[in-house]
Amino acid sequence: MLIAQNHLQFILEVALMIQMGVVLLLNIIPFTLSMVLFLSLILTMFLAGIFSIDSALLFLPYVSHQEFTHPFGPLAVFAWVTLSASASLLSEVEIKSTSITTLSFILFGVIAIAGGLMHRSFLILWFLGWFIGYFIMSKSFRRSVKITKKRVFAVAAAVIGGFSIMEILSRVLNASVLSPLLRLTRLEDYAIPSLKMVINNTLLWGHVQGSCYWGADCLGGCDGYLSLPMNLITTLTLPFPLFYGVLVVKKDVIDYMLPGIFGVAFDFGYGGLLALLCWCAIVMCSGFYVLRKYRSKRRVGSRRYLGREALLIGALSAFIAQTIIGLFLFNRTINGAAMLTYMFLSAMVMAHLVTTKRSLR
Repeated sequence: MLIAQNHLQFILEVALMIQMGVVLLLNIIPFTLSMVLFLSLILTMFLAGIFSIDSALLFLPYVSHQEFTHPFGPLAVFAWVTLSASASLLSEVEIKSTSITTLSFILFGVIAIAGGLMHRSFLILWFLGWFIGYFIMSKSFRRSVKITKKRVFAVAAAVIGGFSIMEILSRVLNASVLSPLLRLTRLEDYAIPSLKMVINNTLLWGHVQGSCYWGADCLGGCDGYLSLPMNLITTLTLPFPLFYGVLVVKKDVIDYMLPGIFGVAFDFGYGGLLALLCWCAIVMCSGFYVLRKYRSKRRVGSRRYLGREALLIGALSAFIAQTIIGLFLFNRTINGAAMLTYMFLSAMVMAHLVTTKRSLR
């Protein structure tokens, strides 16, 4: 049936449509290096702007903020790493990119500060995405990666200092939303009960019927603990329950307080979790395979795939970072609106396997 009957069917249908759309986009539009550089710069500046505005709203009374870092955080990693990779590729073909590199560093700091004020989890995603992107670029552009004790201590000190500053600000300004310790308290209150619910009720496919927080209305699987944005579902008037306020309040216990592997396992069963992990491995292996092809073409003098190489480096870095954070730290990073970003990044990697032009071989 074309009309999805539950959350899982809807997720798979949307993922398929996004994948097909990105494949067409990547093959219809000639993504040259200059175009990719321009687009990634515009996207990075746009996200830095909306993150900054959203963070500023935290300090204004009677104004609500939107928490853009949840759905667009991985997209910011994609945009910035693509921008950085594009600048590095310009250097590879002996074109000066000093001003672009300087601007990218400024945008890096703006996004880190603005996103960190909104969500501490975003800082982990941001620096992890930067590290993965830096590692991939070092291999692509034959740069040595030097991890020294001094650098490790510097990064650790920066992280501890940043969290300490936010905790001090939260107390001085009486703004608990800025407090990193608040999340630790919430973890203590909710994580253990959530773990017990997941571990005791998860089956091969789905979970024990009636084990959800909404009791008798529990479907036994695909209940919406992992779902696409509720506004999208209601707009399309799809025929499966959402539980509205109950779901928004109660699913947060899993959505915020547990890593994604538990949310996926509870809603789709251990079989669903295994399928997702296999797909993640396929995406990553495919991305590195194509990246090696692009790299080999560039090193023999071809400039045809420079733009696509920069896009792939950005998409692969962001996908890996979102996968690690979403599956092993915070379920919210791959849930709701963030799931659309996750699908897009996955498609941006896999689309490089399909080309209507000359083969990479």
